[in-house]
Amino acid sequence: MRQIYPYVVEALPFAPPGAPAGCAPRLVEHDRLQCRADGPDDPATLLEEFLAGHGLPVRDLTRPGVHRPDGPAGTVCGAAVFVSAAAGARMVGAAASPASPAPAVPDLVAVVYRHGTAPADGWPRRRPAGDWELGPWDESWTPQRHADAVRRARDAIAAGDVYQVNVVGHGSARYAGDPLPALHRLARLPGARYGGVLTGAGWAIGCASPETLVEVTGGMIYTRPIKGTRPATGPGRRELLESAKERAEHVMIVDLERNDLARIARTGTVRVDQLYAIRRWSDLWQAESTVSATLVDGCGLADLLRAVCPGGSVTGAPKLAALAQIAALEPVGRGASMGGLGWIGPDRIDLGLTIRTAAVDADRVHVWAGGGITWGSDPAAEVAEAAAKSGPVRATLAGPHHRAR
Repeated sequence: MRQIYPYVVEALPFAPPGAPAGCAPRLVEHDRLQCRADGPDDPATLLEEFLAGHGLPVRDLTRPGVHRPDGPAGTVCGAAVFVSAAAGARMVGAAASPASPAPAVPDLVAVVYRHGTAPADGWPRRRPAGDWELGPWDESWTPQRHADAVRRARDAIAAGDVYQVNVVGHGSARYAGDPLPALHRLARLPGARYGGVLTGAGWAIGCASPETLVEVTGGMIYTRPIKGTRPATGPGRRELLESAKERAEHVMIVDLERNDLARIARTGTVRVDQLYAIRRWSDLWQAESTVSATLVDGCGLADLLRAVCPGGSVTGAPKLAALAQIAALEPVGRGASMGGLGWIGPDRIDLGLTIRTAAVDADRVHVWAGGGITWGSDPAAEVAEAAAKSGPVRATLAGPHHRAR
């Protein structure tokens, strides 16, 4: 098996995803948890216990600790965390999805970092990029099969089984060379609020996500769902603003997120701070809202994850019914996509939704993309939207000097 370099912060041009910038030059991996979603333990409980065991205050998120960037060597700074869509589905007892096309990538990862000593010769130090070749993309379904899945989702909506369901496809390509520089290019795409790279032996995840799955700070919880996509042009922006279909789809997910947060919020505190704001990611316009609430006393990390995972904008409404449709419709598992990736520290939690995300195993690069289906969805348009979302990711991975194989 080809060895993908384990995460060594001094050797890479990025700190762990979401790590405090002032701490990044000093961070050293302290301990690591990795597991599959189909194991014997509940992922939410397992993660909470692991992080609490390293002194992070995750048993009651309304009582945060204090982050000390100038803490002495050996002090735990926080943890880079990845939770797959499959792990999120397991947390809420949803139907099992098809197998991941990248089984080397774990479903749950937590890498605890401690403060070390600052490198004497500056940080970061880059490893030479080496050669990189990316082969042609192999799709897990044809455009026709994708369109058929959209029609089946519309049938389920007509039958009253769901109001909306997100349908995601997958493509992969063989590669030769070192994949990490390509993943770092991806993490630098414009609008990648959650840009970052996380790796282990034999796998890596590169993320360029603009979407907040969940943020917790000062006793408040936030989520920022994205629904609605158009090309980043003047006409595209106007079309997104004026689209009744996109706005209806978006508001459904905002309502779902309000319901999710209400499960762990003080009564009467859930609010929509901003509705249907237009943001730019790479060469696309996207519609984003912000939903917030005050956390109920005693809410722990496991409670939080069970409330928000898997993310509503990539599942549908009602969530459990949508997950059952997803398990029946999609050709392969979601792997590293549609999950959460970010940072859990003593004073905050900030996890992005792993859209615009690639995973790498020993032989292939994997990319997923899709969209929300409502009764008003046009199958051909949904297929085109998924291609528009994955296009910048695939082009960035190939790089400016890509050689066809």
